[in-house]
Amino acid sequence: MSKVKRYDPSNKNKNSFTLKRGNFLYIFLAPLFLAIILALVAQNISAFLLNSVAFGLFFLTAKLNQIGLTKEYKYHTTTLTKAPKVPYKSITALMLGVSTLYTGWLAGSQEFIISAFLGLISSVGYFLFYGFDPKNDKLRNIGDISAEFVIETLAEARGKLADIEKNMKNIQEKSLHTKLRIATDKAYEILNNIEADPKDLRVARKFIIVYIDGIKKVTQSYTNMDENEVTDDTKKKLNKLLIDVEVKFDKEINRLKKNNQFDLDVHIDVLQEQIKN
Repeated sequence: MSKVKRYDPSNKNKNSFTLKRGNFLYIFLAPLFLAIILALVAQNISAFLLNSVAFGLFFLTAKLNQIGLTKEYKYHTTTLTKAPKVPYKSITALMLGVSTLYTGWLAGSQEFIISAFLGLISSVGYFLFYGFDPKNDKLRNIGDISAEFVIETLAEARGKLADIEKNMKNIQEKSLHTKLRIATDKAYEILNNIEADPKDLRVARKFIIVYIDGIKKVTQSYTNMDENEVTDDTKKKLNKLLIDVEVKFDKEINRLKKNNQFDLDVHIDVLQEQIKN
């Protein structure tokens, strides 16, 4: 089975952003949940409602934080991408301040000034710990191909691969499942190569349009049937098809690597000429 990774971020970036993707803000839910239980036991309806709203605010804040950090992680581990359109981290910081203000002032019966100060401190602390939302698009000059077109094409292809993987969960035939796993891993490797060198999209466009879409349709048709009703001949044909697909994908990977090697040789020759002159 192929051991190709779907994404190829540097370990430095991956470790940095994985550590900050934790569920840190969910910690605030524990004391609020306890306060809700105690208010319920004491039959204090007012405290129960106030603490429930506070719990909901902090839960929403934690979810927004999780979404924002996930999008930031994808941004930093993708070579060619746009900055997130929605500033989830800024919204999270604002929500954290509002949640803290509400919990201290209304649910906790603290003075408004103190609660507002704590809310401000919590928002500032959030930015100090998590940083700000990415602002700049990572769209380097790639010649006559639109960076937006490359991003959309790769996103569409990865979406189709995700659909294939979803359908694979319903395939019990071990050999078919294994071959599909190999095919999808190699497909991700090709997409990663294109992302690293977007001009390769010119020569690999047929692969994206025809082959990935074809595998998706075949897999979808297969899973739409009861697997026990699929004939042995059809399974053999599908196995052979996937073997041919693997060979085709290997050729595509080698072609992209040779293209990159050619580019490297050209850059070396150009630099040598510049040094001589």
